[in-house]
Amino acid sequence: MAKEIHTLNFEEEVLRNPKPAVIDFWAQRCSTCQVVGSLIDDLDIDYDGRVTIGKVDVDKYPRIAEHFGVVSIPSILFLKKGNVIHRMTGTVSKREIVEEIERMLI
Repeated sequence: MAKEIHTLNFEEEVLRNPKPAVIDFWAQRCSTCQVVGSLIDDLDIDYDGRVTIGKVDVDKYPRIAEHFGVVSIPSILFLKKGNVIHRMTGTVSKREIVEEIERMLI
């Protein structure tokens, strides 16, 4: 399972973390988010230790979404050293997410 990112661990897990991060912005009310969320959970297992994989519930933690300018869900942000290097919005395939993660790891 992907790590829940919230106001107490946001800085440590995302902004100050030396590992690349993939953060899924989602909400319980969003059916597309559920599909994308299951892909994110799978990737947490695949990239354990190499990439921080997390989820932000935008209804619980809207300030984190605001910090990154997230206005549509699901949105997946790819970060290095706390900076967004790529973002995907809407329905995406696991292959698309993996390709972007592999680019980050080069």
